[in-house]
Amino acid sequence: MFINLFRWILTLCLAFAAGKLMNKINMPAILGWLIVGMMFGPHAANLMPQELTNTSQYKIVLMWMQCAFGVLLGSELIWSKLKTSGKALITTTLFQSLGTFFVVSATFAVVFYLSDIPIYLAFIFGGIALATAPAPALSIVNEFHAEGPVTDTLLPMTVLDDVVGIAVFFTMDSLIAQKLSGGALPLYMIPVMIVLPILIGALSGFPTGRLLRKCTSPRDYLLALLFGVTLTAAVGWLINTYLLSSITLNYLLMGVSFSAVFSNMVSSDALDQINRAFAPVLGVSLLAAIVDLGAPLDYHLIFGAGLYTFIYIASRAFGKYFGARLGATLTRMPETVSKYLGLTLLPHSGVSLVFTSIICTTLSSRPESVHIIQGTIAAAAIINEFIAVVVAKKGFERAGEIKSSDI
Repeated sequence: MFINLFRWILTLCLAFAAGKLMNKINMPAILGWLIVGMMFGPHAANLMPQELTNTSQYKIVLMWMQCAFGVLLGSELIWSKLKTSGKALITTTLFQSLGTFFVVSATFAVVFYLSDIPIYLAFIFGGIALATAPAPALSIVNEFHAEGPVTDTLLPMTVLDDVVGIAVFFTMDSLIAQKLSGGALPLYMIPVMIVLPILIGALSGFPTGRLLRKCTSPRDYLLALLFGVTLTAAVGWLINTYLLSSITLNYLLMGVSFSAVFSNMVSSDALDQINRAFAPVLGVSLLAAIVDLGAPLDYHLIFGAGLYTFIYIASRAFGKYFGARLGATLTRMPETVSKYLGLTLLPHSGVSLVFTSIICTTLSSRPESVHIIQGTIAAAAIINEFIAVVVAKKGFERAGEIKSSDI
């Protein structure tokens, strides 16, 4: 156990150093974190072996950290702000999320029809494609102190994107399982997967908000927030372990809900102090999350990437960019949001790998279909993530939301 802990800490230190090297060449630190995660993960140097990432202790720590970086997202969900932009935000989210689903599904439907491959696989690719991995974009926002309309839109949108992604993917998973007469998540459980994490976070956010109102120093703010995050993660873990072991609850969504509740209970000045006090914890959580994102990526798959991988990357990017652009234009959001929001929505790999694992279990009786999905998504996860991080940073730069001194 102590050896595995040492290995993990050493990997994080190497990732931190790699991030600093990336800064030297004006690239985001996250690229260094991803590279270290991949190069020292189970498929390469094996400093972070599979036996480490499979341990319950490691998974619990990562769950806690998912709640922790959900705090950054939830602190943007201030009711007074959402009243003016909520409709536009929801509309744009639906355009880019569902637009991506339809573009990817339609593209692969044509490809699979011509290739004599079951058409239902096209909708699986569409369901996997619409979700966005929040950690990469959050790390760029956090590292470069991005501020402006694109950042303000992106942060709450990643929350809504998560909700839409869960609903669409698990609906597809259940429908396909019923078609193949296999076991899968019942349709009635899909709203539970969305509502329950929100409820858990909200219930722990209220007492934490009352506690934060009484705090007067950065140390008190930090301790109160650590208590709240730990409470949220613990309640989620207990429910997930002993009551709903058949599904995996979204701990990021718990953290977002938790943060949204207490953020609306304190003054804006207090919220700024709370965020500053929590910044070091947030930074470590994002670092660990990105390294964990890179660890399962097998770099050998880059050389085996085929036509389906590039079709997937291109069609997903098209759907995300033009869906966001159309939604933002129709709702008259700022021009920079219309032009550059879609570029910041391209990171994807963590979510795609989780969804791929789930759908491959559903399709276990169809090994030829599993092979197509696993090969395509695994290669796309690696190639897309490195491209997406660079493009996302460029989107913030073009929008003028990264100060020149930070670049």
